[in-house]
Amino acid sequence: MKKVLSSAVLCLLALCMLCIGFVNIDAVAFAANVADKDIDISSRSAILMEYQSGDVLFSKDETKHLPVASMVKMMTILISLEELQAGNVAFDTKITTTENASSMGGSQVFLDPYVDYSFEDLLKSVIMASANDASVALAEYFNGNEKAFTNRMNKRAKELGMNDTHYANCTGLPAPEQYSSAKDTAILLKEILKHEEYHKFSTIWMDKLVHPSGRETELVNTNRLIRYYQGCDGGKTGSTNEAGCCLGASAKRGDMRLISVVVGAENSKTRFNESAMLFNYGFSNFDSEKLVDSDVSVGQIKVSKGKQDIVDAYAGETFAAVVKKGDKSGYETSVEMKNSVSAPTHKGDKVGEVTVSKNGNIIKKIPVIIKEDIKHLSWFETAHTILEKW
Repeated sequence: MKKVLSSAVLCLLALCMLCIGFVNIDAVAFAANVADKDIDISSRSAILMEYQSGDVLFSKDETKHLPVASMVKMMTILISLEELQAGNVAFDTKITTTENASSMGGSQVFLDPYVDYSFEDLLKSVIMASANDASVALAEYFNGNEKAFTNRMNKRAKELGMNDTHYANCTGLPAPEQYSSAKDTAILLKEILKHEEYHKFSTIWMDKLVHPSGRETELVNTNRLIRYYQGCDGGKTGSTNEAGCCLGASAKRGDMRLISVVVGAENSKTRFNESAMLFNYGFSNFDSEKLVDSDVSVGQIKVSKGKQDIVDAYAGETFAAVVKKGDKSGYETSVEMKNSVSAPTHKGDKVGEVTVSKNGNIIKKIPVIIKEDIKHLSWFETAHTILEKW
């Protein structure tokens, strides 16, 4: 008995040492600074993109058609979030599972068939645990069956300009006609990150799914970077024999958010390390320079026949550009506005335009707007104003 117990303890200690060593090795790799060095990416394809501008800071065969495994589920996630935003579904909406959904193999949360799960639990299971069964349950709920939902996925991809993508299912399970690219995956993740609800689940490391029967399934986020890489707050993994190991991830430090995608890494450790390497390169070598600030007035405009004579004008949106650290040359902004407007004016009225150029080439035009309503003077107020001036 003592011999058996001792063996068990030794095995447990060995397992702990292995886990600790594995985490430490990765942590050191994640902390490595690759600034001013060539980036050696062994994965089949990769890209590093700045979130706001969409500028590509590094790429390797970024438009190559490749299987991307469970990163396909990112489109399932996006459509689900858009349905939520449109008010067509709520977090507490009950979704009845089918035998087809619950029988999905691969990564899963072991859904029971013919019972009700909340939309929130199903979405969380896809974002955190890459659950195939939850993905199909969502697809069937929104479009009746997976095939119809897949057609919708392809339509949405075209709308986003994802020209190197074709979906055959909503899970990423191997299919000969299914492919995407690192660039398209970055475009897709960029769109997902616009939804605040996504971050409610993407940053959770461990959780559990409580089934209607009371049974529990442990959920562990498949994206290890959210735990080990400073600033990482979202992403999606994928892994099959055909696709290799894949990862699309996002990290934010200061005012700059980056998106990295690696496709076809030889193993899981490589995909995380190479994603971290790309992030390190971006944060070490580039800055996000705010060229247009929507909170700062770009000028004033005279108001005729209004209850105030002058109104501040603002850019309709903030715009930041990615620049090499220490080099902010090449960018220029110019403002063209009306000299005056007549009341009444309304919040959001366009009164001009901000033009952003780089090396003489226009890269962005932003409307200049008024942020307040200005009422028209009444006949009595007009007469009184004229009399005062006289």
